Amino acid sequence: MATPAQALDTSAGVGLQDRALFQEKVDYTLTNQSNGDFEGQNLANTSFAGAVGRGANFRGANLHGAILTQGAFAEADFQGADLSDALMDRADFVATDLRNAVLTGIIASGSSFSNAQIEGADFTDALLDRDDQRRLCGEADGINPSTGVATFDSLGC
Repeated sequence: MATPAQALDTSAGVGLQDRALFQEKVDYTLTNQSNGDFEGQNLANTSFAGAVGRGANFRGANLHGAILTQGAFAEADFQGADLSDALMDRADFVATDLRNAVLTGIIASGSSFSNAQIEGADFTDALLDRDDQRRLCGEADGINPSTGVATFDSLGC
């Protein structure tokens, strides 16, 4: 059993390394990235908090652990993107393309996914508003090619 001192010691682990890597990332907080092209980019742990990314291309991007809180991403393309463990609360994903995206473990309470395309998206362990979850269940179809999980099952429909 770890003692509290060992549990808090990150010098031997990846905690400090992760923080150092985060500091090297570009910070897109409160910026306008509408129609920006981020296709295939490694944006893990990057902040897009409060950013406007309407119509932006995030196809196939790695956004693992990214912060998209209060962002406006209507009609953006996240097809095949890795959004696992992202903070996506109170954000606008209206008419967003999330086909084949990995959204495992996301926190998306207060967000809107109206008219989003979700075929093949994996929402396993995602925190969604009940109304969004029900609406998405009505559109759930396909199996995620990366995780092998059916969209319907991942939403707990």
